[in-house]
Amino acid sequence: MGAVVVTGVSTGIGWGTVKVLTSKGLHVFGSVRSANDAWRLSRDFPERFTPLVFDVTDESAVRAGADAVRAAIGGRTLLGLVNNAGIATPGPLLHQPLADYRKQIEVNLIGAFTVSQCFAPLLGADRTLQGGPGRIVNITSLGGKIGSPFLGGYCSAKHGLEGLSESLRRELILYGIDVVIVGPGAVKTPIWQKAEALDASAYAQTDYGPAMAKLSDFMAGASRDGLPVERVGEVVHRALTARRPRVRYALAPNLFFDWVVPRALPRRWVDKIFARRLGLLPR
Repeated sequence: MGAVVVTGVSTGIGWGTVKVLTSKGLHVFGSVRSANDAWRLSRDFPERFTPLVFDVTDESAVRAGADAVRAAIGGRTLLGLVNNAGIATPGPLLHQPLADYRKQIEVNLIGAFTVSQCFAPLLGADRTLQGGPGRIVNITSLGGKIGSPFLGGYCSAKHGLEGLSESLRRELILYGIDVVIVGPGAVKTPIWQKAEALDASAYAQTDYGPAMAKLSDFMAGASRDGLPVERVGEVVHRALTARRPRVRYALAPNLFFDWVVPRALPRRWVDKIFARRLGLLPR
């Protein structure tokens, strides 16, 4: 039985990943930010789950979590690390407070960097441990390749995580540790339902007010019609266990129109599609 660390498991993709991995016999160490969430997850998954309480932006707490996992696995390597913790706070870049933009970079990108540094020894960078090298799976997004209006902070972080993953994968060849990207599209997850994600009132008096209202409707639809979180969990399991995993897995409710078409069309055409959809054409 292998052991995997997954960050941000209280809801959404993280929760779905825990559900899938534990059902397949893996032991999951899952990070949450509160003792209440730790208790709830332990109740949801009474077998093969151990909560870790830390915020990915708190380096000392992350290192303490890595020390706890090291003690628990008894001199062996981890099968994998899944960097999933993330937030999204939409807003037009001309008006969004710097603190909101910075927080998304801190959690989605620097958090993944911090967690990877702290847990890499347990994946095989510490050559004294027994067992084969593990893998890092970084959860990015379609937004890691396709920048959406009003999601600039989120897309900046996810684009950055794509680049971090590429560099890290090539550096970790030294230890045999692989790095795989999983980039989902719309998923039925609370990330888009949280108040800070859907509250467009702060921008209502700007030129972007009507477009932000349309974005809120789009987010509500994504939460309702997106992929089930377990579907992402299945892809994460494949990325962790396949003999020859892909470098990147993309998945979406309609992969052709959500991923293939925007990647194939000229960028200017995609610009106009976004502008028409959200009402951003010049007046």
